[in-house]
Amino acid sequence: MRFTTPTELADKSATLASTDRKIKKRVLVCSGTGCAALGAFEVFDALVEAADGAKLDLQIELAPCADHAEPLYATKTGCQGFCQVGPLVHIQPDDILYTKVTPKKAREIVEQTLQQGKVIDKLLYKNPETGERIAERSKIPFYQNQTTIALEGCGRVAAESLDAYLAAGGFAPLAKALTLTPEAIIGEVVESGLRGRGGGGFATGRKWRSCVAAEGDERFVICNGDEGDPGAFMDCCIMEGDPYRVLEGMIICALAVGAKRGFIYVRNEYPRAVSRLQAAIDACRAAGLLGDNILGSDLDFDIRISRGGGAFVCGESSALMRSIEGNVGEPRAKYVRSVAKGLYDKPTVLNNVETFACVPAIIRERGKWFRQLGTEGSAGTKAFCLVGKVVNTGLIEVPMGTPLRDVVFGVGGGIINDRPFKAVQTGGPSGGCLSEEHLDLPVDFDALTAAGSMMGSGGMIVMDDHTCMVDVARYFLKFLLEESCGKCVPCREGIFQLHAMLDAFAKGEGKTGDLAKLERLAEDVQVGALCGLGKSAPNPVLSTLRNFRDEYEAHIERKKCPAGVCQAITTFLIDAEKCTGCMLCIKACPTEAITGQKKKLHAINQELCTKCGACRLVCKDDAVVTT
Repeated sequence: MRFTTPTELADKSATLASTDRKIKKRVLVCSGTGCAALGAFEVFDALVEAADGAKLDLQIELAPCADHAEPLYATKTGCQGFCQVGPLVHIQPDDILYTKVTPKKAREIVEQTLQQGKVIDKLLYKNPETGERIAERSKIPFYQNQTTIALEGCGRVAAESLDAYLAAGGFAPLAKALTLTPEAIIGEVVESGLRGRGGGGFATGRKWRSCVAAEGDERFVICNGDEGDPGAFMDCCIMEGDPYRVLEGMIICALAVGAKRGFIYVRNEYPRAVSRLQAAIDACRAAGLLGDNILGSDLDFDIRISRGGGAFVCGESSALMRSIEGNVGEPRAKYVRSVAKGLYDKPTVLNNVETFACVPAIIRERGKWFRQLGTEGSAGTKAFCLVGKVVNTGLIEVPMGTPLRDVVFGVGGGIINDRPFKAVQTGGPSGGCLSEEHLDLPVDFDALTAAGSMMGSGGMIVMDDHTCMVDVARYFLKFLLEESCGKCVPCREGIFQLHAMLDAFAKGEGKTGDLAKLERLAEDVQVGALCGLGKSAPNPVLSTLRNFRDEYEAHIERKKCPAGVCQAITTFLIDAEKCTGCMLCIKACPTEAITGQKKKLHAINQELCTKCGACRLVCKDDAVVTT
């Protein structure tokens, strides 16, 4: 159906919502990247096959038909967040969450839950602290402390269905925006306090207003979906799981700034996101939500996908725009502002996926509502990818200002195997590493920056006591060195020299006085680099120097790696008092360097040991030690 007026859209949405409320049970199968890799599509097929065999009236994928009074509804949703225990099957309205579902278990769900109304205890989430099985998704600690805005539809609606998005109230904010003046729309965004979620944290409303004020006969709207940070997948999940929300945010922005053309820049490594975005764009064009005279108004706006080649530097705004133009992705000097001279040297608004995903909710609920969440300087919520040595890894969204401790030990469930917490790195490869003394720090733009880290796009990597902070800084510098475009000397040569110094430390070749040189060089790169990649590249070095200086000193002065990670200066031994002779280390050793008998002391042959650390990883008694 092609909508020619907001009234037609509202009537269709109301009909779909009414039909949606008649659903007896809704079976939502997570098809996010993590669950898909674990067999979520096979689980969905098994559910459908079992339901068909049981002669259940099961509607699939799209919004249910009006002629079914109380149908069952099964769909593949976007990421439901709890990647650690996928594949996930969420059954509504009972709010039952089944974890680690296999095709065989999917058939049990049909037979016992859908047919008989029984809850299958063995498939429920098990709280590792209490051993309690929790049936209701909303009562699982991982979900309890979250507030979703950008992730509002992920895991709840059929990702590929426009009807499902309309039934959930989608595009009603756009219809509302069409009744407002452009300045009123921008006013709501300004009042909301929304800051760009892509890393810079620039005020979104101010950026839109600057674009309107700039001179130019054409304006563009660009969505940055290039997300290239190691350990980050927020934007990917939103594009895959709720693509219509991103498009709606872009259309509202176009209405506010007077743009007629928009681009979504997506990295080539996100094929499912590209596919679902393109399907959503096509559906919106057919429905009159993109193209000429959107919803019968004088708004003409269309969107095209531009696929990136995987260059990390193209996440920087000016490099991204050059890439869209067909040029080499190199950044421009910062005095050239994209709101005035962006794509094709025309006024351009560029925000990332999560930022645009927040816009429909802001228009729907008003800016004051969004401003009430978060902190004074950082309003609203923020999505994070919580990964590393944390019990509950996955995709989360919490109010700005939530303490790091609540994220790591509340939502995240603490450190794997109850090992001591050591550090958390925020902000991607250019972010900083914060220590235990920062755990009560509120997570917002200003607090993280003041502590020597940054919000970035939202990566959050948790580390335990077996992590070497010198090695962490070296790892991220290696990544940034490979991704530097090489245009400016401070970045091209500075990062190379920083990495070379850290490499020397890891090999036991550091010298007295090197730390002062390292710190001075890092500060010079910060000041002299052309773009954000180079200016923030020293953050891993400076933050680890500030918070874990003793580890650097151990590498240089004692030629030892306290965490036992740097192989050149580490020796693995077995503690005779702790070894129980369990033989796990013998089985894990790839070179057969460990000998011993069951329940007797084991030993490591240093000539055969490659210092891979596999023995320490599997030892449950902490009997493998390093010197």
